[in-house]
Amino acid sequence: MDKENSLLTKERTKKPSWLKVKLPTGEEFKKVRSLVSEHKLHTICESGNCPNMGECWGAGTATFMILGNVCTRSCGFCAVSTGKPDAPDEFEPARVANSVKLMDVKHAVITSVDRDDLKDGGAEIWAMTVRSIRRKSPGTTLETLIPDFAGNWDNLQKVIDVAPEIVSHNIETVRRLTKAIRVQAKYDRSLELLLRLKQAKMRTKSGLMLGLGETHAEILETMEDLRMVNVDVLTLGQYLQPTPNHQPVDEFINPEKFALYKNLGLEMGFKYVESGPLVRSSYHAEKHMF
Repeated sequence: MDKENSLLTKERTKKPSWLKVKLPTGEEFKKVRSLVSEHKLHTICESGNCPNMGECWGAGTATFMILGNVCTRSCGFCAVSTGKPDAPDEFEPARVANSVKLMDVKHAVITSVDRDDLKDGGAEIWAMTVRSIRRKSPGTTLETLIPDFAGNWDNLQKVIDVAPEIVSHNIETVRRLTKAIRVQAKYDRSLELLLRLKQAKMRTKSGLMLGLGETHAEILETMEDLRMVNVDVLTLGQYLQPTPNHQPVDEFINPEKFALYKNLGLEMGFKYVESGPLVRSSYHAEKHMF
């Protein structure tokens, strides 16, 4: 790449002013931060450098990742390492439950890496984690942000059986970009998973990253697809490239356009729409308990 094109690329990918984040403050945040440090607790909020950490912790919400930190998939947008994960840790559910209790979390979001190496896709650890939190912190409501379990619906049933208050599964991007961005995932498999959750009377949620090269029409099509399977809550946020080796940002979507998508989503019938440049899957998760 010549110097002129390099400068153009840098200019095009320079973050706009609306993506600047204020440092977290507030007494509740400081209290939680102190507990996290003192007890060496692990949250994806910190390890993922979430821009909304201060606001979420202040509201009593935190996100925890289970089943290790190595994923069997290689999605083009995600900073989690790909490789051969360690065996599941049977003590992990109790540790997560203890963290929830110590942090006095009012609404916990649990997520995980994909574990295609396991026969049950990690479903048993998912179920154990929900049960452990319920025992240790019965006042805490739960959202499970789950993988697709490679389309093994018996494994999905294990999550349904423990009845989290919200079950979330992100479709992540539009149909055309799925193979390039999500690699081993399938657009229609994600829709089927969300439909099966709704058929099981679960409160459902899904999310899209914008700025990967999708068109306005494709965004609306995906939103309509999610409504067709009766998804309740939709999140829309700006994709940000985690490292130079990941999928580059194609476009920075301005706040006005995110506001437009929020209004269109509510008109389509979503019960709740979080739409903004800094929105992430678990943003305002505590408010989705309609």
